Amino acid sequence: MTPPSLASVLPAAINHLLAQEPWARAKLALHAGKVARMDAGLVVVRLKVAPDGLVETANIDDPANVTIRAQLSDIPLIVQNRERAFSYVKVEGDADFANTISQLTQSLRWEAEDDLSKWVGDIAANRIVAGAKAVFDTAKSTQQKLAENVAEYFLDENPMLMRPQAVADFGSEVTKLRDDIERLAKRIEKLESRAK
Repeated sequence: MTPPSLASVLPAAINHLLAQEPWARAKLALHAGKVARMDAGLVVVRLKVAPDGLVETANIDDPANVTIRAQLSDIPLIVQNRERAFSYVKVEGDADFANTISQLTQSLRWEAEDDLSKWVGDIAANRIVAGAKAVFDTAKSTQQKLAENVAEYFLDENPMLMRPQAVADFGSEVTKLRDDIERLAKRIEKLESRAK
């Protein structure tokens, strides 16, 4: 059995979010029949807006009304900071359609707790989500502390790196030493010329 492709999973995930927000479907329905092409280099997804405001996988023959290009390396930044997602991408085509997509990507949120509550109940869903957030926050904090400790080790304990201020100070001292050597060389020249 092969895993489901991104082309089938992504529309289902987007439609799940849209199904919970009638205003978003109404906004997207204004662009019914239009195709959005998301190109991340190795991964290309084509989605078509259905008349009901949901999305479906577009045929390869359907021309794209808007193309959104992103670097594959920028995808984590886009996911992490959805408010600035469109600053990481290049957009070509229908500006109104692209603007609607941008507004929806900033506004639509997955409410995991609501979905989980249908399976395990409200209290358990609340605790699961709170626990997951705590684990995520702890992992993020641990990662940051580890990075700080590694940097401190390589800066102070086993100096393989240098602080920018130390590099600037060293550069200033080298410049001062060079100037002092040049002045000394000129004095020596003057003394040699007097001695002749």
